[in-house]
Amino acid sequence: MYRQTFRAALLLATASCLTLGHAAYAQEAEKTNEDAGDESLVADTVIVTGTRQAARTVFSSLAPIDVVSSESIDSTASEDLLDTVAQLVPSFKVQRLPMADGNVFVRPATLRGLGRNHTLVLVNGKRRHRSALLGAGTDLAMIPSFAIKRIEVLRDGASAQYGSDAIAGVINIILDDEPGYSAFGQFSQYYEGDGTNYQAGAQAGWGLGEAGHLVTTLEYYDAERTSRSRQRPDAIELQENNPDLDVPNPVQHWGQPDRNATRFALDAAYEFSPLVTGYAFGTYNQGQGVSDFNWRNPTSGVFNTSDAFPGWDLADIYPTGFSPRFGQEDEDLALAAGLKGALADGDFSWDFSVSHGRNTIEYFMYNSINASLGPDSPTNFNMGTLEQRETNINADFVYLADLGLSSPVSVAFGGERREEIYEIGAGDEASWAIGPGAADGLPTGSNGFRGFEPRQAGEFDQESYAAYVDVEAPLTAAWTVGGALRFEDYSEFGDTTTGKLSTRYEITPELAVRATASTGFRAPTPGELFSESTSQGLDTTTLEVFTNGRFSPEGPVAEIIAQREGVTLTSLEPEESESYTLGLAYQNNAGFSGSVDLYKVEISDAIGGSGGFTLTPEERQALQDAGVPGGGTFNSVSFFQNQDGNEVQGVDVVGSYRMGLNSGDLTLTGAYNYNERKSTSDSAEEDRRYERQLPQHTANLTATYATGAFEVFGRVRYYGEWTDFSDNADGQIYQDFGAKAFFDIGLTYNVTDNYSVRVGAENVFDEYPEEATYQANRGLIYSRNAPYDTDGGNYYIRLDAKF
Repeated sequence: MYRQTFRAALLLATASCLTLGHAAYAQEAEKTNEDAGDESLVADTVIVTGTRQAARTVFSSLAPIDVVSSESIDSTASEDLLDTVAQLVPSFKVQRLPMADGNVFVRPATLRGLGRNHTLVLVNGKRRHRSALLGAGTDLAMIPSFAIKRIEVLRDGASAQYGSDAIAGVINIILDDEPGYSAFGQFSQYYEGDGTNYQAGAQAGWGLGEAGHLVTTLEYYDAERTSRSRQRPDAIELQENNPDLDVPNPVQHWGQPDRNATRFALDAAYEFSPLVTGYAFGTYNQGQGVSDFNWRNPTSGVFNTSDAFPGWDLADIYPTGFSPRFGQEDEDLALAAGLKGALADGDFSWDFSVSHGRNTIEYFMYNSINASLGPDSPTNFNMGTLEQRETNINADFVYLADLGLSSPVSVAFGGERREEIYEIGAGDEASWAIGPGAADGLPTGSNGFRGFEPRQAGEFDQESYAAYVDVEAPLTAAWTVGGALRFEDYSEFGDTTTGKLSTRYEITPELAVRATASTGFRAPTPGELFSESTSQGLDTTTLEVFTNGRFSPEGPVAEIIAQREGVTLTSLEPEESESYTLGLAYQNNAGFSGSVDLYKVEISDAIGGSGGFTLTPEERQALQDAGVPGGGTFNSVSFFQNQDGNEVQGVDVVGSYRMGLNSGDLTLTGAYNYNERKSTSDSAEEDRRYERQLPQHTANLTATYATGAFEVFGRVRYYGEWTDFSDNADGQIYQDFGAKAFFDIGLTYNVTDNYSVRVGAENVFDEYPEEATYQANRGLIYSRNAPYDTDGGNYYIRLDAKF
């Protein structure tokens, strides 16, 4: 009853908010700007991303960039920074992916529709390490949101400025550095009564005399799982045929996992002299998550009997079947320290730094079995560990050359040494063992997720060196040009050189045109180059378990597959890209600012899975004869390969308007992204999957009105049409989904100057997408690949204190 009452109140508040926004537009139409004065209401934020000029702003930037404030970050309910950025930046998209192995915890994200590895993440301008989950890129969820001062999102290729991975752009997270004390507590829950989430955080910052600061942040959250599931038809049939059994309903849960984590951040700096400043910053995360896997029906092949185990029956352990519970424990550490300074005249500045990052994931499973071991199998498993370590040493210099132009020419140059190490640790023997029951077709390894074998375990590394130069020159007071060149040499594949040209021309002081052209690259990682893995899936049609393997393109498995006619497997080379943008930027003293940017990115030699090669009986036997563990049980194998490539093109539109209204301030912000993806592969299925799996149209519009002690905001998030896909042992199946809009609201009351309370809801109207068709026989209601939350409305209350 209380949920219905709360929802009714939220609907009423939404109507009031929208009515207020409409009234504000109407009154502004009748208002003149005579009392606006000369001072602009637009805060033209100074940026540090995509430029090494000290005073470059969003408006004066040579490339498109978004700035997300800490207030905007706090206005979202999620504990995950991925969700926050996705709600506020339409060109950034993230999926939930329940029951998708490690991706349910480390979720893939894309910027401008490009791959999850095509966006470089920086913290305070320094490169951040990747996740240990192969192919997932950097995991933003490891960073405490409460520690963030702002986020700068550069929507432009920047490999020539920052190196590998910056094909789509750069996300630079700036940590809080202001002394003071603050804390928050938040409770949220979905309308369905699940997904209860408790969050709390505290920040303490001290000034170190007049010479520096030390700011520390501690954050904790505990989020319960959600479940948007129906009982599986085969489970209903099992119950009907066996009324004496108590079959769980549902037998498996589709939704967000149980998650909890503790996070910490530190930012410090101290001026040893007017010419030398030392700094250090870092983050730490320790967390755990657990999720369901697909239910194993006691009538399926996993429960077959074997002559190797007379009298043993798995149904005695799991009479109603079992849904493996899959989890991970993760630890993430990032530290950076350095010295920076300038010569007395300030024309030459320098920055020497060292940074190290480590992400560790340890997988575990319970409520499972290694059926091939029969009665000797445990039901709990440790499947092994993944670890990604990166160390960077940087030397950066900026010289301001006075060449008689309207202002000095900025000449930045420097070098970097980077080492990447990817390590796989073997799991318990029972998690990967091939028991005697395998001869009768019983699945090997821990059912649901096979453990890492000693053959797969090991440490793989790669070293690289880089040198760059980056110049920005004001040819006239209105015209600025820039150019960057970067050379990198990698131990595993050789060297590469990238470049970038930029220009900006002020047509008037309020209107400017800008353009960039650049080349970029993404280096194959040590994990992609050398690691191998095994995965299990459940066929959508037969509901039987199948096993797939991903192997190195160099080795016995590749040699066997390469014997097929027309199949060639080669070592990995870097992905290469060409990127172009053309845009207009505008701002005026009446409180309006905005930009329109067209872009196109072409990628060649894109790294991806070669597609599963379904094995013949002869090939399975060849794998077994070659000593590949479990080779005789694989349905298919795949390899990382350089493929033909793909391209994206589109437009970003961003606008902001702020004005005084009655006794308060009204702020309107909006953003729209159109993104068209095109694949150049030889596979029609791969083309369709790539081109349509994300919406081409996304947008958001936010209205915020502050008056006295109150602030109210309303946000609309729009996602266009997209296509779902589902992997089967014999191919893929598809379903088209229509556009959806979600409405968010929030009301803040500032009790005093130090305390405030906010109540609100995301997806206030409790909207859901169309139901999924192809996976309904597994109890799924809403697509696992949706580019937005499919759990319905979520309400929250937040308390803040600041001193």
